[in-house]
Amino acid sequence: MNHNMTFFGETVCFIGAHPDDIELGCGAFIADIVDQTNVICVTLSDNQKNPLLKNLDKEYHDSMAILGVKPENVFLHDFTTRRFQAARQEILEVLIDLKNRYHPEVVFVHTDQDIHQDHQTVTQESLRAFRGTTLLGFDVLRSSYGFFPHFLVEVSEEAVAKKIKALQAYKTYAEKYYFDENITHSTAIRHGALAERPLAEGFDILRIVGQFGDNC
Repeated sequence: MNHNMTFFGETVCFIGAHPDDIELGCGAFIADIVDQTNVICVTLSDNQKNPLLKNLDKEYHDSMAILGVKPENVFLHDFTTRRFQAARQEILEVLIDLKNRYHPEVVFVHTDQDIHQDHQTVTQESLRAFRGTTLLGFDVLRSSYGFFPHFLVEVSEEAVAKKIKALQAYKTYAEKYYFDENITHSTAIRHGALAERPLAEGFDILRIVGQFGDNC
C-alpha cells in the first residue's frame, strides 16, 4: 500500500501575482488544509488600472471566502500588472515584511517554468525574501511551459469541487478556457494518476528545507 509523506506548517503562505493565480494553482489544496493551519494568501496586483477588470477586487475576495480563507488573511496589493520587474525592490520589501510578520514554514509561489514576466518576478523575489524556507511552485496552466510536478499532494473530491466553485466567482473570466471546470477536474485526475491517487495537485520544488526524524 502506498503511503503519503506527511508535512505540516503552522502557517502556510500562498503568493500570486494576480487575482485567480493562487486559486488556479492551489485552490483544492487550500480548501483541504484551511481548517488545519493558518493560511495566508497574498496577491500583488489588483489589476484595477484596467477598466475592463474593475470587478476583480470583489471577485478575488469572494473566491477566497469560498475556499474558506479568513478575510484577515487575504491581502491584495496594487502593483501594476506587467510592470513588476520595475518594482522588484518594492515587491521584495512586501515579501520580507510578510516573512517577518507571519514566519511561514511553507511558501507556495509561481513555478519557475512560468514565462509571464510578473510571475517570474514574484518567484525570484520570493526566493530572495524567504531564504531558509521551503518554497514550492504552482502552475497556472496558461503561461508555464515545461512544468512537471515533482511534489504531488493528494486532495479530496470535495476540495476540487470547492476550487471549481471558487473559480466560478470570477465572472470577469467566465469565458477563459482555463476556467473550464472540466479542465480543472481533469488536471486533478492527471496529477492524481502521477501520484497513484484519485486526485492531486502538483507543484515543482524550488527549495526544500527539512529534518529527518522518528515518529516520537
